[in-house]
Amino acid sequence: QKAAQSLKASVPIKFHVSSRTDAGVHALCNAAHLDIQRGPGKPPFSEEQLLLSLNYHLRPEPIRILSAHRVPSSFHARFSALSRTYIYRLLLGCSHHSQVPVFERDLCWAPAGGPLNVPAMQEAAQFLLGTHDFSTFRSLSSDTEFKSPVRTILQVDIQPSPGFLSHHYEHRPLEFWEVKFRGRSFLYRQVRRMVGALVAVGQGRLAPRHVKELLEVKDALAFPPNAMAPPSGLFLKSVEY
Repeated sequence: QKAAQSLKASVPIKFHVSSRTDAGVHALCNAAHLDIQRGPGKPPFSEEQLLLSLNYHLRPEPIRILSAHRVPSSFHARFSALSRTYIYRLLLGCSHHSQVPVFERDLCWAPAGGPLNVPAMQEAAQFLLGTHDFSTFRSLSSDTEFKSPVRTILQVDIQPSPGFLSHHYEHRPLEFWEVKFRGRSFLYRQVRRMVGALVAVGQGRLAPRHVKELLEVKDALAFPPNAMAPPSGLFLKSVEY
């Protein structure tokens, strides 16, 4: 919004963002909409003018506009979204946090306790697919009582993934995995809780069927203590319209 003030619109510009993220969570791509009203006699901004101007004023910030599109006045960045895709990056093979590559610091989670049973995690992930009451998988917040806990998970995948610059440390027994979730919308910290439960399954602390039982109990306080995944490994990958 600060960068948009430089556009000298005739009315203040407000951004409406598609998704909010917790502190420490990253966004590879987010979406927002804004209405720009220019002064009398001034032509509308082209998409490219808008992109270049905003990025010029965003130079000091860790954010860039990737593309701009003219949309109908009925469009809303948050409510018009068909789905949102998150990925969570896991690093396996580290027995101590000092073994996390420096370029990966704060960009993944390296769970302690040895290798993970990925097939068991993949089995447990199937219980999360579809429409469920996800009360157990949301953190309590000030607006919890006003939001329905029912959400639909359209896709869950657990796949191997390359790390940043990983070809430079191939001699180290490190494995990167990505957990991908796609759904229309998510509850507060729902993705981090789902990842934490899947990692607990991979560590043998939970069985795959326990994920189903956690769904059925519908109680946020039933979630295993200290099992929520940290924010650093989570990325909003895309918003689909």
